[in-house]
Amino acid sequence: MSEIVCDICFRHCHIAEGKTGFCRARMNRNGENICVSYGRLTALAMDPVEKKPLARFHPGSWILSAGSYGCNLSCPFCQNHEISMRDQDTVRWYAYSAEELAEIILREEDNLGIAFTYNEPLVAWEYARDVAALVKPHGKKIVFVSNGCVSDRVLDEVLPFTDAVNIDLKGDAEFYRELGGDYDMVHHAIERFAQACHTEVTILAVPGKSDSAAFVEEQAKWLAGIDPDIVLHISRYFPRYRYTVPATDPQVIYSLQEHARKYLRYVYTGNV
Repeated sequence: MSEIVCDICFRHCHIAEGKTGFCRARMNRNGENICVSYGRLTALAMDPVEKKPLARFHPGSWILSAGSYGCNLSCPFCQNHEISMRDQDTVRWYAYSAEELAEIILREEDNLGIAFTYNEPLVAWEYARDVAALVKPHGKKIVFVSNGCVSDRVLDEVLPFTDAVNIDLKGDAEFYRELGGDYDMVHHAIERFAQACHTEVTILAVPGKSDSAAFVEEQAKWLAGIDPDIVLHISRYFPRYRYTVPATDPQVIYSLQEHARKYLRYVYTGNV
C-alpha cells in the first residue's frame, strides 16, 4: 500500500500504511485517512461553561466536556500533555460510540451540550459531527476548544454544527515557528469561526514569548477588525510539562488586559 498525505492541518503528514501521523489520531488504513481515535475518550466531566473558557456564551450553564488523545502541536508548556502527547498504546481510553455519548449528553436536561476539549478535538472532527447530528435536534450546543491549526477542509465540515469555540492564540509568527505551528492558519480559523458562531480567543501570556503589550495590542486590534465583540481571555502561564520559566506576574496580566481593552469590548483575565 502506498502512503497518503493527510489534509487535516498544515503538517501534511506523509503516512505509511498502518501508521499514524504526527497527531496520533489519523491513520492510513488501506489507503484511507481514518480517524483512529474515533470514540476513544480519555476524559469526560461536567464543567461550568466558563471553564472552557467561554465567558459570554450561556454564562452560568454546565456543559459536558469530552477529551480524547493526540494533538497536531507539541507545546512544551501543555497542561494536558498526559493525553495530548500520547497515542492509543500509551494512554488509557474508553470507547464511547456516538450514540452512547449522545445518551449521556441528553440525560441531563440542564446540560447545555457537549464541549470537545482537553486535547485537540478537530483532528477527530468526524466523531464530533456524528455526536452533533444526534444531539443538536434536541437543542444541545456543540463547543470546541481548539488550537485552530486545521485546514479549510476541516472547517468546512465542522462550522455548520458549531455553536461556540475558544481558540488559543499562542503567540506571534516567530513563536509559532518555535512551537511547530502555523500562525496564519490560526488567524484564518479565527476569522472563519467568527463569521459562523460565537467565538472567544485565549492568549496564554508566556513570559518573554507572548506577554508583551505590543503583541497583545496587535492581536486585539486585529480581532476588533473582525468583530469588536469577540471575547479575549488573557491567561496567566504556570510552569508545565517541559517549560520551567517562572509563572507570569499577575500584574502583567492585568496590564495586558487594559492594553487589549483599547480595541475590544470584552477582555477577561484567567488563572490570576
